[in-house]
Amino acid sequence: MITFTISIALLVAAYFANGKFLGRFFGADPRRETPVHRLADGVDYHELRPWRLFVIQFLNIAGLGPVFGAVLGAAYGPMAYLWIVLGCILAGSVHDFLAGMLSLRHDGTSLPNLAGKYLGKHARRLMTLFTAILLVAVGVSFANGPADLLARLTGIEAGWWLHAVFAYYILATILPVNKIIGRIYPFMGAALIFMALGIGAALVAGGLTGALHLPELTLDSFRNMHARPEENVLFPMMFIVISCGAISGFHATQSPMMARCMGNERWARPVFHGAMISEGIVAMIWATAAMTFFGGAEGLNASGQTPAVIVNAICNSWLGKAGAIIAIVGVIVCPITSGDTAFRGTRLIIADALRVGQKPVRARLLLSAPVFAAAYFLCRFDFSTVWKYVGISNQVLATVTLWTLSVYLSRAGKAHWITSLPATFLTVVCVSYLLLAPYRAGGLALPSSVAYPAGIIAGVALLGAFLVKTKRTPYNKE
Repeated sequence: MITFTISIALLVAAYFANGKFLGRFFGADPRRETPVHRLADGVDYHELRPWRLFVIQFLNIAGLGPVFGAVLGAAYGPMAYLWIVLGCILAGSVHDFLAGMLSLRHDGTSLPNLAGKYLGKHARRLMTLFTAILLVAVGVSFANGPADLLARLTGIEAGWWLHAVFAYYILATILPVNKIIGRIYPFMGAALIFMALGIGAALVAGGLTGALHLPELTLDSFRNMHARPEENVLFPMMFIVISCGAISGFHATQSPMMARCMGNERWARPVFHGAMISEGIVAMIWATAAMTFFGGAEGLNASGQTPAVIVNAICNSWLGKAGAIIAIVGVIVCPITSGDTAFRGTRLIIADALRVGQKPVRARLLLSAPVFAAAYFLCRFDFSTVWKYVGISNQVLATVTLWTLSVYLSRAGKAHWITSLPATFLTVVCVSYLLLAPYRAGGLALPSSVAYPAGIIAGVALLGAFLVKTKRTPYNKE
C-alpha cells in the first residue's frame, strides 16, 4: 500500500506545485480577454461555468481510457506505476496544460492549425488528415462497443442500438455545446469519478485492514511481469498501452472545445492541468485494483479476462449492487461521451481547415454529413484490428503536439526543454514501437538490436534538427 499511497500523494502534490509553476511559466493572465468574449456565437463559443468546464474536459479526455488502458497496462506489473506517475506529471499534465493554453491564445483553434503555424503548412495538412481519421476511428469504436453490450443486456438487436448511438452523436455534434454536452456531461462525469473513488476507497480500506494486499514496486517487481514478455516488451509497448493516465495526444484534440468556452484564463489550471492529474489518479486506482483483485500481475495475466469483464467483476465484488449499476453506466456511457466529442472535434477541425463559420446550422450539417456517412459505413467492419493502431496513433499525435509546443516556447523566448525532452523521449518510444512491435499490433517485428538504436537515432536527430532550426529563428514574443 506504500507505493499506491506515495503515487497518489505525488499526483495530488503535482497539481498544486507543478500546476502553479506551469501557469506562471506560460503567463496565464486572468485579466486577458478570452476568445468566448470576442467570438461568442452561442454554438461552439459559449461560456460555461468553471466546474462544468472541468467535468466536460475530464470526461472528454478520460472516458474509459484510464480504466481499460490501466487494466491492460497492469499486466506488466508495478512498473506501470512509474509510467503513470512520472508520465502524468512530467509529460501529460505539461502537454495538456500548454496545448490548452496555446489554443486559448489562438482563439480556440484546433490542433492541426496550431501545428501548421509552428511546424509549417505541410504539417497542418498532414495533421488535419491524420487527426480527422483518428477521431473518426475513435468515434466508430466507441459506438460499436456500447451498442453490442446494450444488445446483450436488453435482447434488442445491436443494429437498433447503433442507430440510437449515432442519433445521439449527430445531435451532440451539431447542437450548441450547452444544449447536450454542457447539460448531461456533469452527470456522466460524476458516475466515472464516483466509480473511481469507490474503488479507491475499497483499496485503502482493504489495505488498512489487511483484507487486500496491494502490489508494491520493489527490486523484485522492477521488471516486465507480462505473461508473454517476448510479444509485450516493457519498453516501448507499455508506454503505448498506457496513454490515457500518462500522456495522450487525443487530449490536445479535445482541449480547443473547452478553450472556446472558457471565460477566464484562471480556469486553465483546474480545467486543462487538473483534468489530466485527475485522469492519472483514476489510472493509478484501476491499475492497482486490477493487480490486487487477482493477487498480483501474475494472477491478472492468468485470468485471461478482457478489461470490460475485469472492471465489471471488481465493481460487483467491491461495491455490491451499486457497483453493478456503476459498471454498466461506465462501460456503456463513458465510451459514448468520448465518441461524441471525437465527432464534434472532427467537425471543428474540418471547419478550421476550410475556414467555414459554424454559427449557421446549415454549415454544421454540411460538414458533419459526410463524416457520419463515412463513420456509419466503417461500422460495418471489424474494428478490433483497427483499434490496435489507435494506441500508437495517439502517441504519435502527442509527440507532434509536444514538438509544436517546443517551437512555440522557443519562439516566445521560454525554456523549451519542458516539452522538447518529453517530445524526444516519445519520439524514441514511437519509432521503437513501430519497428519492434508484432505485426498484429501495428509494428514491423524487427529485432530489438535494430529497433532500439533506430528509435534513439530518430529522437536525437529530431532534437538536433529542432535546436538548429530554432536557433536560426528570431525571438518573437507572442
